[in-house]
Amino acid sequence: MPDELMTSSKPYLLRALYEWIVDNGCTPHIDVDTTLVGVVVPPRYKRAGAIILNIAPRATNKFRMDNEAIEFEARVDGVVARIFIPVNAIKSIYARENNQGMIFALEHEHEETAAAPKLEAEKSAKEKQKFTVIKGDAAAD
Repeated sequence: MPDELMTSSKPYLLRALYEWIVDNGCTPHIDVDTTLVGVVVPPRYKRAGAIILNIAPRATNKFRMDNEAIEFEARVDGVVARIFIPVNAIKSIYARENNQGMIFALEHEHEETAAAPKLEAEKSAKEKQKFTVIKGDAAAD
């Protein structure tokens, strides 16, 4: 099948990494671009157009992850909040305990047009994140 007809690999990678992180007893977190259309998160927790969410089974209720989105309910300030994250808004998934995971390129345009302040905030956020590269099995090389 030619590349242009294939679906995005991102939702498949997200599901695999989520399962891998949970299976290893770690806490999966996602970094979300909250400026993209369709993102539903508590507005007061958006920081510079982004939010980090704990998506561990013990932190979520009614969790669902498919090719289009991750959605769940979570308690925010003691109140149940509905969270909906389109897959294209997920910038990364990683284990909180060791920062192992994956960073993704964003696939669609932002709702916001004020790029300069946002780019500066993203640069600052990226400088704070430290991810570890996941290396494959040495025997498989």
